Amino acid sequence: MTDTVKRIGFGIYGCGVIANTHAKVIGEIENATLCGCSDISFPYAEKFAKKHGTTAFSSLVEMLENDDIDVINVCTPSGTHADIAIKILEADKNVILEKPMAISVSDCDRIIKAAKKSKGKLMVISQMRTAPDIKHLKLLIDSGILGRILLVELHMNYYRDQEYFKGSWRGSKKMDGGGALMNQGIHGIDLISYLVGKVRNVSSIVRTLSHEIEVEDTAVANLEFENGALGIVTASTAVPPGFDREMKIFGTKGYAHLIETKLVELIVEGEKIPCEKFVSSGAATSNMLLDSKGHKRQIEGFISALNGNSNEYIDENEGKIPVELIERIYNSSL
Repeated sequence: MTDTVKRIGFGIYGCGVIANTHAKVIGEIENATLCGCSDISFPYAEKFAKKHGTTAFSSLVEMLENDDIDVINVCTPSGTHADIAIKILEADKNVILEKPMAISVSDCDRIIKAAKKSKGKLMVISQMRTAPDIKHLKLLIDSGILGRILLVELHMNYYRDQEYFKGSWRGSKKMDGGGALMNQGIHGIDLISYLVGKVRNVSSIVRTLSHEIEVEDTAVANLEFENGALGIVTASTAVPPGFDREMKIFGTKGYAHLIETKLVELIVEGEKIPCEKFVSSGAATSNMLLDSKGHKRQIEGFISALNGNSNEYIDENEGKIPVELIERIYNSSL
């Protein structure tokens, strides 16, 4: 434990939609400073810099050479994550990597190898894990209050029209790596792994049923967890009007029902525990992140770790877990 709190300088690489969330929360954190941004398109970086009151750098290399920048937040298309993260780690800088960590297990392993050699730390954005109800449910499951977990249902049935993919890296194998699972569904896959545990066996059917894209827009998977529980996952971007993510966890002593990150129903030993009402954020039909609290909690935790006060953050090994499960689902498809 250290009493010294160092002010951490941040740079953002990739100035798209999610970069605005990163800039917003960095501006809200007392011991954080947004020192600059960069993008493959310099005019785009300049526009972003003007909006957020920071400096536009001409390249990632220029940011890496700046001593004021301690952390670089990577907000680029998924298919670029591995190469960029490795370049940052090789410069001994710290990395915050947007989801997914990478689009293949082999790329995750490349990042892990680079992280072992680097003086820098890496955190993967999986902000839903930090939600109060998720943390509470994790404690309940680990304590055994719900008993032995028997069955899990995860439904991620969203809607995106064809326009969402038009003229974008989304929907391409090279940049997106996958569709309803790797892009929209990775948060749910991360949560099911986090809450229930490792998966032993997978079988699936993965298809593109509605969109003109290279990746899947609909998938169904059956899971057998190492603890003996069985699970079913459905994921889609093709089902109007779009529905909020739901997870139901059934144990020998109780039941929990999540909608997005809100625990809406909890029954323990036949007793119904009061829960707050769920209010939809609109994520079922939009890629805009309206609630930035999860990102803020994660970045605050990472700053704490960099100051030597905590090591509890989602590192490269944790970030690989959902990518690995999604890849197994893809590979097992009939």
